[in-house]
Amino acid sequence: MPKLNAEPPVLTTMQAVLETAARMEQEAIDGYLALRQRMLDENQPALAAVFERLIAEETSHLHQVEAWAAETLTSVKAAAIAPPDLSPMFDAEGADLVPPETLDAYRAFSTAVRNEEKAFVFWSYVAAQAPAPEVQKAAERMAREELGHVATMRRERRQAFHLTRAAAPPGDAPDIIRLEEHFLKLIKSLPGWQNDKTLQGFAEETQERITTIPGMAFRRKPRLFGQLDLALGKPVTLCGILLDYYLNLMSCEKNEAVLDFATNAASQLVRCLARLMDLNSYREENDTFRSSIQNMR
Repeated sequence: MPKLNAEPPVLTTMQAVLETAARMEQEAIDGYLALRQRMLDENQPALAAVFERLIAEETSHLHQVEAWAAETLTSVKAAAIAPPDLSPMFDAEGADLVPPETLDAYRAFSTAVRNEEKAFVFWSYVAAQAPAPEVQKAAERMAREELGHVATMRRERRQAFHLTRAAAPPGDAPDIIRLEEHFLKLIKSLPGWQNDKTLQGFAEETQERITTIPGMAFRRKPRLFGQLDLALGKPVTLCGILLDYYLNLMSCEKNEAVLDFATNAASQLVRCLARLMDLNSYREENDTFRSSIQNMR
């Protein structure tokens, strides 16, 4: 189970429980809406449809909470209370950062699974700390609901995994060192990289990861499937795949040394990806400008 970023607040009333539950469901809806819109903007309708399904699932959860609130609070006028101090629970897990062509339905449902697991952990903690029996029972009910959601998303994830694997070309995906080595070559192939201190810094970080990896015992291998040709040709895409790999590693690793390595690698690649995307946008603007000038001649 994933860990929470912060200790949940102690909820003392049914109103606080229900308001918190509704807020968490709405936060998930808003997160998936943003990811859906990004997929539409990037002309990825299949992935937009996956996030549409997740939006529908979370909207159904929200309606259940609202119905429960209507049943529970209508007989008693709820007192005005300050909303619980709750850190953001929804985590896009890099899906809002990496190039869309590196995403698939499996990754989308994996994000959903871990967010539902975090919600289960949250409500389990709230139940354990509840100061009143009715609050404890309500939190336990929410925990059971979230556990059911976990089971649903896990089934969806398994189905997506088998469909993706069935469509994958034969052959093994390269190991992480080979991917990092190729990424280093791509960075050094960028025009003017020798005079760009930022790109030189990213190259040095990549080389350091390559040197460190042999001493690490990773539990997972990167999932590339049919993306390999695309990944090895574009530094932005390969950077996104490496970032995705290390983000996944952070969610499944228990070894502290590997977890620290994956966290540092992800942090480096987030910065690198932002820089590469800026370079891509700059080149595309220049290409458009040159094309416009040529058309005017």
